[in-house]
Amino acid sequence: MCAFRVRDNRGNPRRREREKEKLFDKDQWQPKTELGKRVKAGEISSLDEVFKLGKRIMEPEIIDFFIPDLQMKVIDVKKTARVTRAGRHFSFRVSVIVGDSNGHIGVGTGKNIERIEAQQKAIKDAKLNLVPIRRGCGSWECNCSKQHSIPYKIVGKCASLRVELLPAPNGIGLAVSDTIKPVLALAGVKDIWSNTRGATDTKLNFVRATVDALYKISEL
Repeated sequence: MCAFRVRDNRGNPRRREREKEKLFDKDQWQPKTELGKRVKAGEISSLDEVFKLGKRIMEPEIIDFFIPDLQMKVIDVKKTARVTRAGRHFSFRVSVIVGDSNGHIGVGTGKNIERIEAQQKAIKDAKLNLVPIRRGCGSWECNCSKQHSIPYKIVGKCASLRVELLPAPNGIGLAVSDTIKPVLALAGVKDIWSNTRGATDTKLNFVRATVDALYKISEL
């Protein structure tokens, strides 16, 4: 009988180590921007205060400082190819969303020849694009004054896609497409309805249109 070796499906140890995200250490963090230095010094006490100042976040560590338990969801993974004289060069494009289920959401993309590296880039990009979300109870059927839905209906756009979000009464749940359910859940919205027009099969555009609608509520 020939002896054979069963290969571990999890891959080599180095790859498993790369898959593990590095834990953020506040003490070892060395800020590079003025905003980061003010955050570490304690001059800024919350993430909402950063948004009120209108400062652009250039360091993802600022998000980790205020939201250590940030959640992440991969929404799309595509294999792309770039044709050159030497042949085709393949790479991965990963799209992710991050949020704290308490009024903050961000979407980002990353590209690399390795999927794990592309995912790490996408997470970093999503943290830098994190935006505050205004919640409320705009349904006339409910009117409970709790922050379980959105204040009023709004339309978000991305390319030719249109997403209309409508406030729903307490208990309805996320009556939306499965593609954007994680977006609303990570944003902290529990009850909502939606109408869509356009090519909803493009997941990234679908997600971006939803985030655009949520961000418009916060701007008004």
